[in-house]
Formats: sequence, C-alpha cells, structure tokens
Amino acid sequence: MTSTSTIHFRKKMFCIKTSSFIFMLLLVYCRPFAQYNLHIEIKSSPSTHIGDTVFIAGNFNNWDPVNEKYRLAKKNDIVSVDIAGLKKGIYRFKFTRGNWGKVEAAADGKNIEDRLIELRSDTTVEYSIAGWKDDFPETTKQHTASSNVRVLDTAFFMPQLYRTRKIWIYLPPGYTTGKKKYPVLYMHDGQNLFDDYTSGNGEWGVDECLDSLITKGKPSCIVVGIDNGTKRMNEYNPYDYETFGKGEGEEYVIFLTKTLKPFIDRHYRTLSSKENTIIAGSSLGGLISYYAMLRYPDVFGKAGIFSPAFWIAPKINALTDSLADRLKGQFFFYAGESEDSTMIPNMKNITDKLGENSNTLIYFVTDPEGRHNESAWRKWFEEFYLWIIGNGFSYQLKTGN
Repeated sequence: MTSTSTIHFRKKMFCIKTSSFIFMLLLVYCRPFAQYNLHIEIKSSPSTHIGDTVFIAGNFNNWDPVNEKYRLAKKNDIVSVDIAGLKKGIYRFKFTRGNWGKVEAAADGKNIEDRLIELRSDTTVEYSIAGWKDDFPETTKQHTASSNVRVLDTAFFMPQLYRTRKIWIYLPPGYTTGKKKYPVLYMHDGQNLFDDYTSGNGEWGVDECLDSLITKGKPSCIVVGIDNGTKRMNEYNPYDYETFGKGEGEEYVIFLTKTLKPFIDRHYRTLSSKENTIIAGSSLGGLISYYAMLRYPDVFGKAGIFSPAFWIAPKINALTDSLADRLKGQFFFYAGESEDSTMIPNMKNITDKLGENSNTLIYFVTDPEGRHNESAWRKWFEEFYLWIIGNGFSYQLKTGN
C-alpha cells in the first residue's frame, strides 16, 4: 500500500515521505493565480432521454446538480458547457439531469466513479454517457449489511435541530451472549457505512471489515451510524456558508454529545470514557468530526478525519489555533492525491498546527491513487481502525507505512 505517512507525538515527529507527496505540493503552489477555461462536450448519451436538459456537477460548483450556470447547451448538434476561471488542479464531476436520482451511470445501471480531470491549461474534452441511474430499478441493488448490523431507530428525535434521523448500530460478534463492555465509534453518513442497498455510491464495508478483524483476534467495538438528511450541508458545517445557509454543526454535535451518546451508554454495554469514544467521517463528515474533537475534547478522545472539507470552513484554522493546546488524544487524517488540489495542503496546515501546539498523536496519510469516494475510504478504514483502537502507534511503526 503506497502512501505518505507522518506520525506526530507531542512535539516529536516520526516521518516517512514519498516523492509523490512532494510533487503534489509543487503542483499546488506553482502559479497559484493562473486561471483556465474548461470546455466539455457530450459525444453520445442514451436515446431514452435525448431531449432532457443535462447539467454538470462537481467540486467546482459545490456538487450542485441543477445549477443553471453549469447547464449544457445544444448548438449545431453539439451539447456542451464552458466553465471559465478555474485554477490549476484536479477536478471531479458527474453529469446529471437535474438531481442526484438522475445521475449518469454505467451501461448496466451501476454507479460509476467521479469523472476526473487534471487542469493545467485551457482544455477541451469529450465524454460519452453510458446510462442514467433512474432507468434502472433500485431493486437491482442488494442488501449487504452483516447480521451484526441493525437499525436502532428509523426516526430518532434530534431535539437540538427539531428533526428525526435513522440510526444504525453494529454490535460485535458475541455481544448478545457476553457481558463485556466496548468502545464506541460514532460515524456520519450512516446509510453509506454498512449496506450497499442504502448507499449512494457504494458502502464503506465497516461491518465486513470489523467482522474479519475481530475473527482474527483484533479489538472490537460498537459502531453507531447516523444517516445524513436533507440538511447535510448545514448540519456538518459549524459555520454559515453563503451557498448553503446557516451552519448547524454546533447543534448537530450537541445532539451527539447530549442526546445520542447518553442514549447509547444507557442502553448498551459501553466504555463511556473519552479514551473509548471515537468519531469519524468523510468530506463534510470529516470536518464535523474534527470540529467535535476541538469543541468537546472531554467527550471524544479519538477521531478519523477522511478527506475533510476544510475548504468550506476556513474559520476552523482560527479555532484550531485557539483550542489546540487543550487537546489530548489521537487523530487519523487521510486524503487522496486525486482529490481537490487544495485537499492535502488544507489538511497538512491543520495537522501542522496540531503537531506544534497540542499533546495529540497524529497519523497523516495520503494515497497517490485516492479519490474522493467511498471506495477510497473503505480501502483505508482498516488501517484507521487498527491504529486508532488496536495499539495503533506500535502497529504503525512496525509496518512502516
């Protein structure tokens, strides 16, 4: 597994780097103010929706599936869109017909990876759309959750936000017949953790991973998954953002600490101390997990920060400066080099601040082939878990990753 890894312990640092990481930094900081134009044409698409309006949604427009500025127009039998003023970097996107239920798919209806382009100059590219997701019945997807996963509640009340949410729980093998108490891992975007049927773009496979590790004698834990809702962009951001509105991250984290965690501790055999309370998520889920560690260090002692969307919350830097010296615990930071060009620099900026100003143990890893998707996070979940809960420091130094 090729990666770039950095482990901080207080003000000491153990570091292993690859040339790919250095290349990425040079790529990000070279000519930072240059802007380029991207011209995209659709060469072919299924005839079933030939007259429908097509949009492009990606990390250049906050993944908005129906933004008129990014609508493809037809002229002289060519369907295309021009996107101006893009900085050099890596861009990810997909085509939609106005919402994520009508996103492009493979010819057999299966989900496809985000399209990817590395922009270095004015560029014209052509694409073909093989299929549309809504042309294939959802029943083609199969339930994959293991027998250790159950739905705790389909409408768990969130008093801080006056909403309800579906909650999943993974109980380790042997839980029902034993008396042992377990650490608890709280994870966001619950519908993407255990079951391919409920996932949008594939699942993390958390249950299969833990079932396998526990069978091999590795430490076990309870996992609580919280589904996202229609207000995901608000609930997972502690700060207001012009495009999406009021940030509700503080209220969401209070729900976790004051409502959900006490409920789990009352009804299940948990080790409730901060050392045994973990929080993890990806993208905006990574952002809100990091925020929870900063704001409630007496509740959460360990965190998995996968591909964090720090770009949407620049104030997180100042919060880190003001609160880092309060922190003691473990952080696992992951990002792929095929994500947004700002991902690794933003994450490194945060980990540098933590390494210099806190008494935390930090594992920083990058994957040269990693994209911003569930398959990448699934790939690295096992390493995160073993490091964060299974005597991780000695494990990581021994393997040399």
